[in-house]
Amino acid sequence: MVRMSDVVRGIVREKPADAAKEPTAPETPPAPPRAPPAAASRPTPPPRVETPRDVEPAASLDALPVEPSFSEPPTESAEPLFAELQLFLARVREILRTGDAFPWAELEHLIERCVVSLERSGELFWVANNSVALAGVDYLACHQSRVAALAIAIAASVGYDRPRRAQLGMAGCLIDVGLWQLPDGLLRRLDALSPEEQALYRSHPRLSVECIRRWSPQREGLVEAVLQHHERELGQGFPQGLHGSAVNQDAKILGLVDTYTGLTMPPPPRSRLRPHEAIREIVRTKHESFPSSLVKALLSEISVFPPGTLVRLNTGEVGRVTAVNRNHPLRPRVEIVADGKGQRLASPKTMDLSEAPFLYITGAVAEGGR
Repeated sequence: MVRMSDVVRGIVREKPADAAKEPTAPETPPAPPRAPPAAASRPTPPPRVETPRDVEPAASLDALPVEPSFSEPPTESAEPLFAELQLFLARVREILRTGDAFPWAELEHLIERCVVSLERSGELFWVANNSVALAGVDYLACHQSRVAALAIAIAASVGYDRPRRAQLGMAGCLIDVGLWQLPDGLLRRLDALSPEEQALYRSHPRLSVECIRRWSPQREGLVEAVLQHHERELGQGFPQGLHGSAVNQDAKILGLVDTYTGLTMPPPPRSRLRPHEAIREIVRTKHESFPSSLVKALLSEISVFPPGTLVRLNTGEVGRVTAVNRNHPLRPRVEIVADGKGQRLASPKTMDLSEAPFLYITGAVAEGGR
């Protein structure tokens, strides 16, 4: 029996005509079929330049099975990745207490995986957008995980390259580490703080920066974004009261995402807003707090009516949003589940509102409502 490897070797390199007469070791496989004897008696032709026909066998090698390339990591599920990020940040709180060395390499690897995941699909974005804290993980670990993932996605939509997205994601993971050094009950009473408590709360960006510098003086690239993430366009932010262009661009993205995530999943016992309600709240004050370009980028990612939202159409029908149209954020794809009289359909139908000019959403419907 002739093995494929022997055929490949026979094709790629010709042997002398009398090679078959040479003794071979017992383990050497039989030589591949030779040319007819008459061909061996012909004069040896002079050397010539190889023609495409001479290199044809090399092309045949491409058809043989090859080992897969692992230059890019395989696609991983978003939920375990986001859970891993939360658990890492829960450890950071413990590092603050113990004074252990900060695992920068581990954080970099986690964020790089997040960047790749978000490049390949939006799954991690929606997992982060809809997640709550894992059992045993505190609010701030979950909040900073959400900020990091959503900020990476917004940065991609405004043109950040991969290294800059990764740095922004790392900053998002650390924006509130300073809050772990303040009294535990402070976050639960943000709407009713005394002047002294308010000043204490407003010190947390500086405290976060002090932590980063203590963990590594070489991480100055994160410092400005973390320090300024509560600054606002008209100078009404803190801790420096900076205006407009004086505020770091990374800090503006972090501030916008921090605000959105704080509205959709605030610290208990404050009530949460649904995503479209949070977007509406941000849009109302966009000129005072955030640049319009970033609000539009957030809107294109989140949509006023993100997937899973129950909405009512101008026909009275009720549908559930299944996908966002990035170019038409107010006209998503919906699955109609009830007709105009409120009767549930036996078989839901899918409709793309961007292709239905006479249909539009009049508002969201509370879960279980009609």
